[in-house]
Amino acid sequence: MPARPAWRLGLTGGIGSGKSTLAKLLQSHGADLIDADAISRASTAAAGSAIAAITQAFGPDFITRDGALDRQRMREHVFAHPEAREALERIVHPLVSAEIQRQAAACSSPCIVFDVPLLVESPHWRSQLDRVLVVDCSPATQIRRVQQRSGWPVETIEAVMRTQSPRLQRLKAADAVVHNDADDMAPLQASAKALAQRFGL
Repeated sequence: MPARPAWRLGLTGGIGSGKSTLAKLLQSHGADLIDADAISRASTAAAGSAIAAITQAFGPDFITRDGALDRQRMREHVFAHPEAREALERIVHPLVSAEIQRQAAACSSPCIVFDVPLLVESPHWRSQLDRVLVVDCSPATQIRRVQQRSGWPVETIEAVMRTQSPRLQRLKAADAVVHNDADDMAPLQASAKALAQRFGL
């Protein structure tokens, strides 16, 4: 009997939810991890695959001295000009998608975890996945964690949260929800272990 194709799990959650922590825990149990955000950051790092097109579309003022995207400047720009976000996504998303598919083809684990911050916002993702896992916590917990981690002001964190899908929309899209309001890591570790067993790791 042929082996079952690898499970393709989409993992998402709002900023500060603990999504990336759960992804690393699943990886420690043997899952292959594809981090869409890391791939996206690489495409806009110095000499990244998106830099030439970003320079052409937005101008050299959005590129740092070392040849990377000026993230702070772009973040402020897209908050003020929503159409700029769409233009940036038209450049970055196809490059990220191609690299994700390349990495997925090279995976050998019975379970591939796709860590995708904007999974719910991107309609093409659902058809490529077997299950969607959402890491959820309260907005207050999100804000507190991002403040502790990054030192951002509340207004900046709330602005990022508004660019992400609403909490209820994420929960509606989920096949499974991992609740992560606790500061203690033990419940998240237990959830990761249960998911690993469920998906053949």
